[in-house]
Amino acid sequence: MERTTEKDSHYNNLEQMPLPEILRNINKEDQSVPLAVEKAIPQIEALVKITAEKMKAGGRLFYIGAGTSGRLGVVDASECPPTFGVPFDEVVGIIAGGDFAIRKAVEFAEDNTEQAWIDLEEFNINNKDVLVGIAASGTTPYVIGGLQKANANNITTGCIVCNAGSPVAAEAKYPVEVITGPEFLTGSTRMKAGTAQKLVLNMLSTSVMIRLGRVKGNKMVDMQLSNHKLVDRGTHMVMSETGLDEQTAAELLKKYGSVRKAVENSGI
Repeated sequence: MERTTEKDSHYNNLEQMPLPEILRNINKEDQSVPLAVEKAIPQIEALVKITAEKMKAGGRLFYIGAGTSGRLGVVDASECPPTFGVPFDEVVGIIAGGDFAIRKAVEFAEDNTEQAWIDLEEFNINNKDVLVGIAASGTTPYVIGGLQKANANNITTGCIVCNAGSPVAAEAKYPVEVITGPEFLTGSTRMKAGTAQKLVLNMLSTSVMIRLGRVKGNKMVDMQLSNHKLVDRGTHMVMSETGLDEQTAAELLKKYGSVRKAVENSGI
């Protein structure tokens, strides 16, 4: 396969480039990412549909990846409970090298083809679940091994990759391939490829949660009220839905603990 993510940058002599030019060129490259994601929407749609179907039946969503890809999966998973009010173990992000690798690189962790399945077995992954492998290159052994074992155990598999025709995509039953091309800084896939993966993860988890009924209108009615900002936001959601004054809305929210329950029990 041709790894376009590893091809030479379209720009050279970066150390001699004036700062405004560096910034404009990075921005110019970044503008190509949403267009690349747009081309993959049919693939994303297929992955969303099967994921929502599985989760409606009691399954979970797992992400596996290494380095930047793994961190992005962990971030998306960790944001689902506060945003959508789902249990913390319903969307799970696993990174090669364990949680330590979120902050510091763990040498050669991504090269172990057996470890992903060992990590997944700690969560008792089963055929009700969905496993999405995230790998910019599409060649990460940790991810390939995890998908292979999942397939052997009749677990639904998907992926998010940034090269065409990759081994990771070949293993995934529902591949998402966003071809981002060479990076501004050659091979630095935390840039365009990482941005593309983040955009796809946003689309995947948000769309799935909408289909699971975790959104009403355009509001996060099941969000966790974990700080003053969110309590204030929730209060105004209740006011908007019910027409109640701020004090009454705040009291309902405090009593019932969620926007959805506050609205349902408002008597309006």
